[in-house]
Amino acid sequence: MEFGSPQTRIAKNVRLHEDNSSVAASTHRSAGACPNSEAEATIQREPNSRRMDALQAHPVAELLACPPAIGLLLNDAAQCLTFEAGQVVFRQSESCRGLYLVVSGLFQRRAERLETRLILAPARAGDLVELAAALGEGHHTCTLAAQTAGSLLMLPTEALAQAFGSYPPLRMQLLEELAREVSRAYNSCSLGRALRPKRDNSAA
Repeated sequence: MEFGSPQTRIAKNVRLHEDNSSVAASTHRSAGACPNSEAEATIQREPNSRRMDALQAHPVAELLACPPAIGLLLNDAAQCLTFEAGQVVFRQSESCRGLYLVVSGLFQRRAERLETRLILAPARAGDLVELAAALGEGHHTCTLAAQTAGSLLMLPTEALAQAFGSYPPLRMQLLEELAREVSRAYNSCSLGRALRPKRDNSAA
């Protein structure tokens, strides 16, 4: 795999969260129609669907697009790491060594927040892991462990800093992806709350 090249082999998997195939036939409300009708609900979902599409993860080749010289710098510094099932790649709060790209296998992300253990979305082939740590204060925000045998490509922080200094747009591309990542997580949490059944307080 070569960074900064349109021939980058590993592409980010795009996951569609909603089915956009159903579109309301008319936007007009008929007389006496219920305000929560299925047609109206479909119309209301369309802006949300377009917003979610805009937040979809971008391909790795696009995120790491850079001049050939910067691509060679990252390629030379990249380290391939292999893991067996059950092995820990890094732990939450440890110093971040770099940005990780999943090449193969399935990796589990766990985090502790306010004395609560959380299981985050798994990392699969093509996923960039720990953008927040690599671009921020430099400490891991979660624990990453291999669920199956797999491999990761690590871009060391030193090489990233050098690349950012020589080509600032690269950092901006990754910061924009981090913003989309945070927005996707927020929307997933909001959707989960909306789908929870409301308690029926009308029963005696």
